[in-house]
Amino acid sequence: MSKIEVDAIDKQSGSTLTLGGSGTAVTLACGATQTGFGRTGTVDWQTGSIKTATFTAVSGEGYFCNTAGGTFEVDLPAGSAGAIVSIQDYNNTFDSNALTVDPNGSEKINGGDAGVSITLDTEGRGVTFVYIDATVGWRSVQDNDFTKKGVTAAYITATGGTITTVCTNFKVHTFTGPGTFTVCSVGNAAGSNSVDYLVLAGGGGGSGAPDNGSGGGGAGGFRTSASTYSGPPLAVACGVPVTAQGYAVVVGGGGAGGVSPPASNGTPGVTSSALSISSAGGGGGSKYNNAGQNGGSGGGAGEFGGPAGAGGTGNQPPVSPAQGKDGGGSHPGGRGTGGGGGATEDGVTGTSSASGRGGAGAPNAITGSAVNYAGGGGGGIYCGTTGAASPCGTGGAGKPVPAGSSNPGTVNRGGGGGGSGGQGGGINVAGGAGGSGIVIIRYKFQN
Repeated sequence: MSKIEVDAIDKQSGSTLTLGGSGTAVTLACGATQTGFGRTGTVDWQTGSIKTATFTAVSGEGYFCNTAGGTFEVDLPAGSAGAIVSIQDYNNTFDSNALTVDPNGSEKINGGDAGVSITLDTEGRGVTFVYIDATVGWRSVQDNDFTKKGVTAAYITATGGTITTVCTNFKVHTFTGPGTFTVCSVGNAAGSNSVDYLVLAGGGGGSGAPDNGSGGGGAGGFRTSASTYSGPPLAVACGVPVTAQGYAVVVGGGGAGGVSPPASNGTPGVTSSALSISSAGGGGGSKYNNAGQNGGSGGGAGEFGGPAGAGGTGNQPPVSPAQGKDGGGSHPGGRGTGGGGGATEDGVTGTSSASGRGGAGAPNAITGSAVNYAGGGGGGIYCGTTGAASPCGTGGAGKPVPAGSSNPGTVNRGGGGGGSGGQGGGINVAGGAGGSGIVIIRYKFQN
């Protein structure tokens, strides 16, 4: 077998030497380049072009994909036997924003259904695909997860409130009154450096009246982070980063129910706050000929002798996502009053013969199991007969109660108080008090 030493021939600078002949061995000098020898099963990594948006890959190239700004797609080229493409998570963000890999036309990936894409959603994942044939399509021949090597996971440590452990790896700090959440040490992204939260204000009190139906109180403002929330889209996307310091915690009380006589509006609930997050107290329910009061959720309107009464406006002051819903209105010229707004539903407007129930609250599993918070208080209806046995009062979250009473909102659930049902004949019925709020903070403390 003959041998040609290229470093002895390549003295004609810039020339191209084409070698042929079966069994010929070629040695290239240091620094020489080659073409036409075919691929060796590797790719040329495109380090000068980090991908941040959808693109079409080229066979023989490897790409670093940065999804920090959001998800996007890699479109594989038309497959031919031996074609190769590599993809690598640029900076460990695939778990937050996944990358989609889409085959060309009806081609397959790993023998799956024709034309069906796959999702890379593991932190630090890298995959090399080689096209085999129409049966299997693109085959992943290398698949690795490269997370942040050399970084030891560190976790938050903190004091304050009542501390419990849930789901094995999480600490929960519950505050039912004022206090301080003190972060003693901050972890890191490999462990934990942010906290989830529920900040719930006090619910508004229901209105009281001797001779007229009264509106229900609105629920306290409900603000939470997404990872522990299981209801409609009210939560923010992630928790709050923390530093080593003390964070003041304020837990708002429920508003007092309106007294009788004379007829009086319910008192608004009190604001709760923690971690620079503030939730507004629920609006109080309103008496005869009064519109519902504004608040975290709006209070229900009292009975109106003429036109319909308007419920109070929720999400006041405005935040995004909204912290609560509007209160229900009263029926024009009728006896039915409005229920207070809840975290996920407006208070119901009264009819000519029935008061409106309170708006629905919101479930949250921050303590390890789902609990409902922030239901609106039901409106009360005028019975017109002394001592009547009908449900003249309704209370927290719209539950009917016997004549002559009004339900309060549940303590530490931020519910609105029920409005009173007037009965005439000098029987005075006070509105139900709003439920107090709560602040709950949760973080991972081990893996």
